[in-house]
Amino acid sequence: MSMSRGTLDGDPLPGGLVLPAGGQRRRLPLAGLPKPVARARAHTVRALGDWCASVPAPGAEITEDIVLVVAELVGNAMLHGDGPLELVLDLTPDRLRIEISDRSTDLPAPREPHHPALPGGHGLFIVQRIADRWGAEPHAQGKTIWAEFEAYRLLGA
Repeated sequence: MSMSRGTLDGDPLPGGLVLPAGGQRRRLPLAGLPKPVARARAHTVRALGDWCASVPAPGAEITEDIVLVVAELVGNAMLHGDGPLELVLDLTPDRLRIEISDRSTDLPAPREPHHPALPGGHGLFIVQRIADRWGAEPHAQGKTIWAEFEAYRLLGA
């Protein structure tokens, strides 16, 4: 569902962006699509652009960080989760939550200790370092891996 920012009654975010009660949510089904990482990245860039159109542009660094986390989580779902099912981006006055669902019931565990010189095992380390929080939740079809960024980081306040 698409709504005009000018007609929404909701919670103001830093910079004057107004969200409907409950925030804004964007979904992208990924199951069976070719190039899911590229599609998820493009979907995220569009959502961030739409959400931040009425506020000063977020710093390129935070936008790149968010897109990197999306790419890492979708890539991990491809490598370890039998393919991604869906990407959900959920923006509230407090945070941006990224969710990637896949069919695997195996919950992720970062490789400890992290060895930057060895191949593999860097995705969750990157997510841990960039996102404010992350976690995993099992569900009926497999699991959802999520990462969150504080809204003030995105909206520059």
